[in-house]
Amino acid sequence: MTKSGAEPRGNQKKMMHVTRLFAPGDLRLLEEPLPAPGAGEELVRVGAVGLCGSDRHWFDEGGIGGTRLAHPLVPGHEFAGWTAGGRLVAVDPAIPCMECEYCRGGNPNLCNQLRFAGYGREDGGLREYVAWPSRCLFPLPDSLTPADGAMLEPLGIAIHAVDLGKVRAGMRVGVFGCGPIGLLVMQVARLEGAGEVYVTEPLAHRREVALGWGAREWTPHDKVDVAFECAGENDAVEDAIAAERPGGRVILSGIPDDDRTAFQASVARRKGLTLKFVRRMKFTYPRAIRMVADGQVDVRTLVTHRFPLAKAADAFRALQKREGIKVMVETV
Repeated sequence: MTKSGAEPRGNQKKMMHVTRLFAPGDLRLLEEPLPAPGAGEELVRVGAVGLCGSDRHWFDEGGIGGTRLAHPLVPGHEFAGWTAGGRLVAVDPAIPCMECEYCRGGNPNLCNQLRFAGYGREDGGLREYVAWPSRCLFPLPDSLTPADGAMLEPLGIAIHAVDLGKVRAGMRVGVFGCGPIGLLVMQVARLEGAGEVYVTEPLAHRREVALGWGAREWTPHDKVDVAFECAGENDAVEDAIAAERPGGRVILSGIPDDDRTAFQASVARRKGLTLKFVRRMKFTYPRAIRMVADGQVDVRTLVTHRFPLAKAADAFRALQKREGIKVMVETV
């Protein structure tokens, strides 16, 4: 699709295709009116939407954590598209209030009034058009594609995780879970100067990517300076804690299926570990754009499955089976 095709031709287009989740596993393609941008918003023609583990929770369970499906929801929070003027933009799915104490304190990811695409009552990106705040749209250089733009959201999560881990030059890093987030954490940690990187991953095709990028397979004898859990599995949490040196940090970014994270407390306590949870991201889009545009981070290799919007249900089934690495729905 060309940039000139980003807006409805002659403003005559009134309807769009939308994918809504009505119940676990019940994803339907509908026709609905185009959204009308409100004050401070722009109409964006969606180009690509990445699916992630939290989308799988919505599809499998009809919710995530304590939040349940309250109405037929449009999933998808990793997306990019074109503004009415034809500019390709990455869409930050988080809309913080910018007025609460957390926003004013520089932590908009902790905003207690935050609206988030594809979550609760806030429709996400699996539709042809969205109306979204201009302050949440980030222009992309011509060298990037809509799929590249969609990958900036998981890259932002990885950047925030590495920031929390305080990775410094020469550190030995452990990455426990090599899905998209884990593989991006590995790359960002390397940019921050990490030396040896150790990984665990039960799926061979994902483990092979990490090893092909120079990681080593972790064994219980290997100790690290900072450990990143990126799987949402308690086994990965236990391994991360076992691998961490005394006084070190364990960064938890995975979302467990049963909303419970468990580990042997005595091991973590006796080591005096600091555990930090990754709550989305903050102020990462400019950095993520530079990393991808400059070729410092490879996001394209991670996109292994592509589906049209009409086949979004097939995309979710591939996500359920953990096929490939990143599943992408392309709407044009």
